[in-house]
Amino acid sequence: MDRPGFWPELRRGFLDILPLMAGVVPFGLLFGTLAVQKGLSPLEVILMCATTYAGGAQFVSIDVWATPVPVFAVVLATALANTRYFLMGAALRPHVRHLPVATKAWFVAIHSDETWALAIKRGGSAQLTTGYVVGLTVLFYLNWPISCAIGAWLGSAIENPARFGADFMFVAMFLCLIRGMWQGRTSLVAVLGSALCALVAHLWLPGYWYIFLGALGGMATVALLYRNTVTAGASA
Repeated sequence: MDRPGFWPELRRGFLDILPLMAGVVPFGLLFGTLAVQKGLSPLEVILMCATTYAGGAQFVSIDVWATPVPVFAVVLATALANTRYFLMGAALRPHVRHLPVATKAWFVAIHSDETWALAIKRGGSAQLTTGYVVGLTVLFYLNWPISCAIGAWLGSAIENPARFGADFMFVAMFLCLIRGMWQGRTSLVAVLGSALCALVAHLWLPGYWYIFLGALGGMATVALLYRNTVTAGASA
């Protein structure tokens, strides 16, 4: 941990994730509010956020939460929301294979949409380091249960979060991530392919299949574009 470069890399990772940490706070406040309104105690909210640590999946689970708890529905909805991590993990693999086993295990277990996006972006220009991964993830991880706890304690004060545009926060966050990773035509094709597949799945399939199929559709569209480009280049 004391080898040269660790602390500067940790600082860089922390500074990279800092704006997104601030952006996640409203999500945590919103989730804590919704969770207590569904009957969870503040302590249960903290434990859920600290152990599950899956913001999108947690919102999905709270959406289907009821009394008594429909365990199968909650597990299925959460699993579907998290299937995108299979694809994200595959994309991350080339960038972490050189890291120590402990660092890889930590990052794979704890990465989120935000830390994944920044790691992919960083890996495109420089090799990921243990310091960068630690700086990117540790405080970002702690930020989630703390924000959710505050939201849980303040939950009774906000009866309808949608009044304040809270239901648009996820959309705004992911639009910012897309803008930060934009690479021109390839990014446009990926976004359009993903959006089309997600829309069709949302209209025709029950549950949350649109999350996984949207991610798969975006990757498949780019893969098809790449294949056609390579084929055209070979023919020329």
